[in-house]
Amino acid sequence: MKKLDLTKLNKAYYTATSQPQLLDIPAAQFLAISGKGDPSGKPYLDRIQALYATAYTLKFMNKALDKDFVVAKLEGLWNFDEEKYAGLSIHETPLKVPRSEWNYRMLIRMPDYVTREQLKAAVQQVIGKKQIQLAAGIELYQMQEGKVVQMLHIGPFATEPESLQIMMDFMLARGLKKNGDHHEIYLSDFNKTAPEKLKTILREPVK
Repeated sequence: MKKLDLTKLNKAYYTATSQPQLLDIPAAQFLAISGKGDPSGKPYLDRIQALYATAYTLKFMNKALDKDFVVAKLEGLWNFDEEKYAGLSIHETPLKVPRSEWNYRMLIRMPDYVTREQLKAAVQQVIGKKQIQLAAGIELYQMQEGKVVQMLHIGPFATEPESLQIMMDFMLARGLKKNGDHHEIYLSDFNKTAPEKLKTILREPVK
């Protein structure tokens, strides 16, 4: 049985260059969990645990149906109260908005054949067998991002503002404006990769 590998199948989606690019991103389905707060805090990490536990439960459910797939890369959509922190450009927000004030929706891309009925069964299994109650907050999320500016950031998350500044300059030169949540795709395993070698796709929806 051949596994479906969404990362390889959608290579353009998971690829970026060290200079900004303007792309049109097609719609896709994701497993998602939402929250607010510092991504180094326990509530965030607990939600990531719930997300992965549910993703792997869905994987094995589908494997039993001869529809096995590789669990895709972790992604995140990030936003904050733009009235409270008005007037900040995209490269200023990581520096001036406290980590505790960020809202997030963490994502793992799912095959189109994964259904809400399957998710409901998987969530019940994760809660019942693994006692991970946060799985109750997981949903199937349809994302239609459309036009974006993206760039590959190499290095620790703390230096992302440098890449975001380059992206902002690219957007301004082309008359483009921010049009949605800041999007990050984590190509590296945080637990196995040195901070200076982390690879993250930074993506800004634009209009």
